[in-house]
Amino acid sequence: MRKKIVSILLTVAICASMVTGCGRQNDDSDTKKITEETAEDTTEGKIQYTEDVETEETNDGSDWVTEEAMEEESSAMDMVGDGYTEAADGTAATDQAYNSSEAKSEAYVPRYDDELAPSNNEEYSEVSENPFYAVKETPLSTFSADVDTASYTNIRRMIESGYDVEDIPSDAVRIEEMLNYFTYDLKKPKGNTPFAVTTEVSQCPWNDEAELLMVGISTKDIDFSKAPASNLVFLLDVSGSMSDEDKLPLLQKAFSMLTDNLTSKDRVSIVTYASDVQVVLEGAKGSDTEEILSAINELYAGGATNGGDGIQTAYELAEANFIKGGNNRVILATDGDLNVGPSSEEELEALITEKKESGVFLSVLGFGTGNLKDNKMEVLADKGNGNYSYIDSNREAKKVLVKEMGATLMTVAKDVKFQVEFNPEVVESYRLIGYENRVMDDFDFADDTKDAGEIGAGHSVIALYEIIPTSVLEDGGDDSIKLKYQDGYVTKNNSSGGKKDGDYCTVKIRYKEPDGTKSKESEYPVEGDSYTSKPSEDFQFAARVAQFGMILKDSKYVGDSNLEDVLDGLSELDLDDEYKMEFYYLVKMIGGFR
Repeated sequence: MRKKIVSILLTVAICASMVTGCGRQNDDSDTKKITEETAEDTTEGKIQYTEDVETEETNDGSDWVTEEAMEEESSAMDMVGDGYTEAADGTAATDQAYNSSEAKSEAYVPRYDDELAPSNNEEYSEVSENPFYAVKETPLSTFSADVDTASYTNIRRMIESGYDVEDIPSDAVRIEEMLNYFTYDLKKPKGNTPFAVTTEVSQCPWNDEAELLMVGISTKDIDFSKAPASNLVFLLDVSGSMSDEDKLPLLQKAFSMLTDNLTSKDRVSIVTYASDVQVVLEGAKGSDTEEILSAINELYAGGATNGGDGIQTAYELAEANFIKGGNNRVILATDGDLNVGPSSEEELEALITEKKESGVFLSVLGFGTGNLKDNKMEVLADKGNGNYSYIDSNREAKKVLVKEMGATLMTVAKDVKFQVEFNPEVVESYRLIGYENRVMDDFDFADDTKDAGEIGAGHSVIALYEIIPTSVLEDGGDDSIKLKYQDGYVTKNNSSGGKKDGDYCTVKIRYKEPDGTKSKESEYPVEGDSYTSKPSEDFQFAARVAQFGMILKDSKYVGDSNLEDVLDGLSELDLDDEYKMEFYYLVKMIGGFR
């Protein structure tokens, strides 16, 4: 009987997909069952997770999700969001949030076999960890700034959905995006400089032989109502793959929030794409809220995904309504599943690299699960003078498009590059944590034709280096090793914080004004007495976020440290905002701590 029911359901699903179109390359993926044949496809440098169609015979009946269970899960997820935001004080907020997460965990019913890892059609670019470099051989470390935050939000979604550590794709973990999701109490800019630099050195929490160098930059906050006029083009994916509740419906709520904060000086255009491209609205005043909201709320999903033509049309509209001295930006909202026209990472990079020369910036908002093409959205944001965020809830939409509107939409410095020169007298070797896909050739630092990252108003950017101090040659002692090939003895690395002769390193930063073509450079030495045995809360929090990311990636550099170490370190801190408290409870959730 059940086999017959499944057969009927499968037939209905296939018929429905033929009528509406799903925007996916494999239409038979609507009926899902994970099998042991699921595997990693590393073709073209990316990991692709796939799902196979199976009959009811491969399911023991324990994996079906009842309507009641789904309602319980949805209710519990709402409780978690409310717990983080509505409690009267910090303690109540964290307790309520965690209690709610427990409730959600109990209501959660797996959609896959417990013995098998979660699998779907999501795609992530392959990432190989940065290694240690010897300072005497490689004294320079050069990389592009990154203010994307999508990786952290996506990981949070996975954890809240019941993923274990080993279930999370390692290539979905970009530690720099985890670090930069949070705000930090860094030095504030003075005068006309767009940002200020904060540096700090202390003990590395996962490696007793190493120290940790933190480099942080922050930009000035901006009152968006007093900012220059904005020319915004909403480029919205309405293909069939966007029909799920966490895609188009959430997208509509997100853009409604943004619309409520626009004014008469702003201009809004709306372009949609599915099998074809439509201009829904052109050059409306930001104060025409009802007209804009009506256009957004009337959207529906169906058809293929002609993203390439959509991008072309959106940039043409942005250029036609260009505001000199204003904020000209395309905001792309999609699950990234482009399958008509330019769709490979290489084709999209070529397309968007050409378009960025127009002076129009790009923000990419990712939506949905199961079909997320993270690799494509990251390329578009990185090469299009923009940023990439992942929206998994109304709460995250409000954070990105309302609370942090200036950081999301107002660029204060573009093509921002870092170059750190280490001193071999103080540092023996170093390793940049994260930023693997942002590493640049050392000679690109001063080359103004080389693209780099953009930083918005109110942004903070954190970079961490794990460093091995240079060994000290001294006379023999109880705690030393006699050298065979040169005179003297080697003693243990000095990690006690004593003053070292000379600087650890010098941090150099280059950037361009938002409408500039020639870069400016500034430098900041990190002196030998920068070490502290009592690091700041920002330093300690960032270190634990990095440690957590390394555990998720199963990093060979994280040693024997574990989630309990991360939790112990966080419990000693004053987690002073809802997002840092949320991180604490995510670690608890995935670690199974109570």
